Amino acid sequence: MEDNNKIQKSPEEIAAAAKKKEGFWYNIIHNGPFILFALPGAIWMIFFFYIPVFANVVAFKEFQFSPDGFLASLAQSKWVGFQNFKFLFTSDAAWLITKNTLLYNLGFITLNLVISVFFAIVMSELRHKRLVKVYQTSMLLPYFLSWVIIGYFVMAFLNPDKGLLNTMLHTDINWYAEPKYWPFILLFIGTWKGIGYNSILYFAIVMGIDPTYYEAATVDGANKWQQIKNVTLPQLVPLMTLMSILAVGNIFRADFGLFYTVPQNSGALYNVTSVLDTYIYNGLTSTGDIGMSSAASLYQSVVGCIMLLVTNAIVRRLDSDSALF
Repeated sequence: MEDNNKIQKSPEEIAAAAKKKEGFWYNIIHNGPFILFALPGAIWMIFFFYIPVFANVVAFKEFQFSPDGFLASLAQSKWVGFQNFKFLFTSDAAWLITKNTLLYNLGFITLNLVISVFFAIVMSELRHKRLVKVYQTSMLLPYFLSWVIIGYFVMAFLNPDKGLLNTMLHTDINWYAEPKYWPFILLFIGTWKGIGYNSILYFAIVMGIDPTYYEAATVDGANKWQQIKNVTLPQLVPLMTLMSILAVGNIFRADFGLFYTVPQNSGALYNVTSVLDTYIYNGLTSTGDIGMSSAASLYQSVVGCIMLLVTNAIVRRLDSDSALF
């Protein structure tokens, strides 16, 4: 009789019993090995990302160092509210650095998306596996090089006296004093460095597409371009959308190494190489004003977060499956 009662329990009762059984501690114990694997990364994130968030209060203070340590300095510093932000937005460089940061990042987003997808599709069409590995390794190598090394490579080409480019072109252009060339140089170098990593992500998706889709397209008489257009690209759209959302979230951040190290921080190039990150660094090293620098950094983070949320909301409205969250 007791067994019959157990069998006759309603689905709601069974679900409630299962939910009660699989409580918080049950999940902790059941997923213990996975939690241990994730624990070092979680601790690193807490100490280097979440705890430093409380230091954003520096952006609203006239920060002064104290021999008693950072917390004492924070407590003793005068509260100035939005004065640091006012200084940032009323300075002559505010519009210039914001414009440069936005335009460069828009260029990087577009070029990385188009060229990465192009190379991923090209590599997927190659039938020689060893050749594909050679191409992938060659394209990925710049991603692991530091900007210091790349800066010396660029100098070897653009050095006014013994640079390879001046020698080949038989000119004496002082590249580090000619701003008109550097938007193209920076876009080229930035795309060249990151193209290998991005193309491998798309290549992995292309290689995971079910071959029967291509077989069906071939039976229907589709040529290679039509197969790419109607089979490959639609399969890449979710990843392309996700990468674009993340890139838009960082649209107010620039790669410090690219814009500072590669142009050698040349004063003649400030109009085309000054971005928010280099402005923060130069402001901190020249004036020592930590409050102003913190305000600029907080401005980057807040605007980037807003851009990420807005972009994700638009994508979710158009295609919920392609949204980040």
